[in-house]
Amino acid sequence: MKDKGTLYLLPLPVSTGEIDKSITPYERSLIKNLKFFAAENIRTARRFISSLDEGIVIEELKFFQADKKTDQHKVLEIIKLMEKGTNVGMMSEAGCPGIADPGALLVDLAHKHNIRVIPVSGPSSMFLALMSSGFNGQQFEFCGYVPVKNPDRKVKINKMEKKALSENVTQIFMDTPYRNNALFNDILANCHPNTFLSISCDITGENEFIKTMTIKNWKNQKIDLHKKPALFLFGQCL
Repeated sequence: MKDKGTLYLLPLPVSTGEIDKSITPYERSLIKNLKFFAAENIRTARRFISSLDEGIVIEELKFFQADKKTDQHKVLEIIKLMEKGTNVGMMSEAGCPGIADPGALLVDLAHKHNIRVIPVSGPSSMFLALMSSGFNGQQFEFCGYVPVKNPDRKVKINKMEKKALSENVTQIFMDTPYRNNALFNDILANCHPNTFLSISCDITGENEFIKTMTIKNWKNQKIDLHKKPALFLFGQCL
């Protein structure tokens, strides 16, 4: 009986044009030998593979859509392929599949069908931001996107601030890039002056900006986060 295939979880750069900073030779070698890919964004996956400049013929590859809207029946088609012995690489649009990105459903079904899952080390903006914040890395919480409108937005900001201060659990959160400046201003308006806020913007990119300061000091800082990938963290400096 033919062995089952393997599901490889392949990270993508979190900033465009910075492949060599974050993609390992091991991942490059895997991609060169894979013909099937499950991708959050097929166009991004194609462009990334082309940018590796490994002589890969894109037209010879098969891509499956695997985003947050993909239903279980479509994902099961990928599972059936691996059950027949085909190796598949899973790619999110940026960073690591399954961490604040699609991938968990495919991984879950792979385990249920006794298919080997191999995570490949690579960039995750969440962990890079945590590493560079100076906050507690033993206890942290990724809170995802904050609510768009008040009063829910203000309530969420205050709840995360309180947990960071009272329990020393680092709070990591974000917003859609075009709302970053509005989120930053809401944080300044609603948080205590002595609360520490860390901002990581365009991590690994050409315009990378990482800074941890109190709210009071942030109010004296001129910063433009509009349409730039950014993560915000509340925490206590150790």
